[in-house]
Amino acid sequence: MTEPLPSKDQDDTGQADNHGLTNRLGEETSPYLLQHRDNPVAWQAWGEEALAEARKSGKPVLLSVGYAACHWCHVMAHECFEDPEIAALMNRLFVNIKVDREERPDVDTIYQTALALLGEQGGWPLTMFLTPEGEPFWGGTYFPPTPRYGRPGFPQVLQGIAEIYANDSARVDNNTKALKDALTRLSENQSGPAVGLAMIDQIAEHLAGEFDPELGGIRGAPKFPQPAIMKLLWRAWKRGGAKSLLNACDTTLTQMCQGGIYDHLGGGFARYSVDARWLVPHFEKMLYDNAQLLEILAWVWRDTGNPLYEQRIRETVAWTLREMIADADGSGQSPSGAFAATLDADSEGEEGKFYVWHEAEIDEVLGAEAALFKAHYDVGRYGNWEGKTILNRSAAPELADADTEARLAAARDKLLARRGGRIRPGWDDKVLADWNGLMIAALAELGPLFGEADWLAAAEEAFAFVCREMVRDGRLCHSWRHGRLKHPATLDDYANMAAAAVALFEATAKRAYLDQAEAWIDVLDRHYWDPAAGGYFLTADDTPGLIVRTKNAHDNAVPSGNGTVLSVLARLFYLTGKDAYRARAEALVKAFAGEVNRNFFPLASLLNGIEFLGSAAQVVIIGDRRDAATQALLAAARQTSAPNRILMTLEPDAALPESHPAFGKTQSDGQATAYVCHGPTCSLPIVEAEGLARALGGQAVS
Repeated sequence: MTEPLPSKDQDDTGQADNHGLTNRLGEETSPYLLQHRDNPVAWQAWGEEALAEARKSGKPVLLSVGYAACHWCHVMAHECFEDPEIAALMNRLFVNIKVDREERPDVDTIYQTALALLGEQGGWPLTMFLTPEGEPFWGGTYFPPTPRYGRPGFPQVLQGIAEIYANDSARVDNNTKALKDALTRLSENQSGPAVGLAMIDQIAEHLAGEFDPELGGIRGAPKFPQPAIMKLLWRAWKRGGAKSLLNACDTTLTQMCQGGIYDHLGGGFARYSVDARWLVPHFEKMLYDNAQLLEILAWVWRDTGNPLYEQRIRETVAWTLREMIADADGSGQSPSGAFAATLDADSEGEEGKFYVWHEAEIDEVLGAEAALFKAHYDVGRYGNWEGKTILNRSAAPELADADTEARLAAARDKLLARRGGRIRPGWDDKVLADWNGLMIAALAELGPLFGEADWLAAAEEAFAFVCREMVRDGRLCHSWRHGRLKHPATLDDYANMAAAAVALFEATAKRAYLDQAEAWIDVLDRHYWDPAAGGYFLTADDTPGLIVRTKNAHDNAVPSGNGTVLSVLARLFYLTGKDAYRARAEALVKAFAGEVNRNFFPLASLLNGIEFLGSAAQVVIIGDRRDAATQALLAAARQTSAPNRILMTLEPDAALPESHPAFGKTQSDGQATAYVCHGPTCSLPIVEAEGLARALGGQAVS
C-alpha cells in the first residue's frame, strides 16, 4: 500500500488541516472513553456532530470500539493511540470516533455484525472504517503498530484504507451497499411452526454432547460460561431425567467454581478462560456474568445440595455488595445503591497482576499454614502460568473436611488482606440499566432462598435507583455515571429491568413492582415492536443516528432481549390474567420460530421462554406474610427446584384475577394455604411445606 495522494486537506508538509478538531473525550462520562482523553488522537464521541464533521471534511471515519476491562483494547491504545506519529496519521486521514461498547451496544452490534459479514472474526477492540454517513466498508479488530502476528501494521492499514477511499469510490460504494443490504436482511427474522418440548429436548441432548465430560463447558478453548445453555440443559434434565444433561451442568459448574476463572480470595468469576481447563482467565470481572452464574448455581444447588455451590454463591454476592456498588459522585464516599459494570483485567499495565502469586509471597504471609494451602491451591516454585500461580483447586475439586476447610478459609483471608495492598485493577463504575436488571433479578431470587434479607434489600435499592435516576421523560435511559444520564435505552434495558421487577414482585408481593413491569412492556410495544414481521428491535423507533435497526433472538454474553421479554410476557400473563400478554408472547415465538431450524445454538433464552410459556407451575400462597406457617410454605416453594414456578402471595382477603385457575379458592380452615396450578387445573389445598414440595415435583440427584 502506498502513501495516499495529497488532498485539499493537506498542506505542503503533508499535515492535515484538522478543521479545528481536538480530543473531546474529556467531556464524556464513560471510564473507557476517559482513558483516551489524553491520547494525541482527536477522538470524537459517537453522534451526528462527528459524522457531520466527516461530511464537511470529506474524510472517512475511523470507528474504534472497546470497553474499560478489555486487555487488548489497552494494548492497542498503548501501542498505537498513544504514539504521536500514528496519531498524527489518524488525524490527517480520518475523523476518529471512539465508542464504549457497553454504553452503546446498539452501535457495537451493527458494526460487529458488519465485520462478520466481511468474513472476519469479531471482538474488541473493534476497528471499522465508515463513510461519513456511518456506512461500513472495511474493518478488523486489533492491529499492531508494525506488522506481526500475521497482521499488517496499523499505519499500513490507515494509509491503504485512505488511498482506497480517495481513489476507488466504486469499490467503497459496492462494499457499503452490500454490507448495508446484508445488515438489513439479518434483521428480517424467520417465522415458523410451533416449537414443542420434543424439539427442545433434542436440542438439549445435542448441546450436551458438545460439553467436555471431564472439564465441563463446550469442548476446546477458549471456554465461556454459557449460563443460558446450562439453564436449557437443566430444564431438560428436570423433564426427562437424562444424566448426560445433569452431568454437563454439574461438571461445568464444579470445574468453574474450583478453577482459576474463579477468584478464590475475593469472590466472583472472570469473563472466560483462555484455556480448556478453566485455569487461565481473561481476568476482567463483569457484572452480567456473575449475575447469570448466581442464578444457575442456585438452580443446580437446589437439586444437588452441593455445599460448594452455596459457598460460591455467598462469596460472589459478598464480592458484588463489597466491590460493585457504583459511586454516586466520584468521591468514593457516596455509594449510589446501583451496581457498577466491570473490573479491569489489568493493573499496572499487566494483565492479571493483581490476582496472581509467587510461592515466596504465600510462604511469607501464611508461615506454618503455607504447606497446606499450597497443596490445595496448586502453588509451586515455578507457578502454573508464566512463572506465577493462578490459585485453583481443579486437581481435587471436592471440598475437604470441615477442619481443613476452616484452615484454608483463614489462609484465604490473610492472602486477601495482603492482596488489598496491591494496586487495584481499573473499575468501571458506570451504571447500565440492563446489567443492573440481571443482578437485581438474581438477588431477588437468592435473598429469600438463602434467608438473606440484605441481598433482597440491595436488589430493591438498586431497582429504586434505576427508576429514580435513569428515567427521562418517562423513558428509561441506558447509562448513568456520577449524576449524568446518557444514551437511549435498548430492548435489553427494558427486558432485564422488567424481569427484575417481576422477580421483586414474586419476592415481596409489592404490587408496584408488577405495575412497573407492565409499564415497561407497554413502552416496548409502542416503540420497539415490529408490526410487520413481529419481534422487538434492539433500538426504539426514535433512536437517532443508526444505519439499521437490528433485531434477533440470539444470546451473546448476555441473554437475548427477545428471549428475556418472552419470559416476562409469560409471567405477566400468568400473574395478571391479561390475555394480551399471552397473545404477544405467542406472536414473539412465531416471529423467531424459523430461526430454530437455522441455528439453535444461540437461542437458549428463547427456547427456555417457550418452555416456560407452555409449562408454568403457578403457586398461590394465601396467608399473612408475617405468619410462620406462610413463611414455611414460601420457603418450600423457593427451595424446591422448579424452573417454571411462578409465585404469588395473597393476603387472606385479597382476590386473584378471574381468569386465574385458582380464582375463588380460599384458605383451608383459616390456615396458610397453597395451591399449585398447571394449566386450568389446581391441586387440592396444601397446608404443609412438605406437601407443597412434593406437589412441585421436588427431586434430589441420586
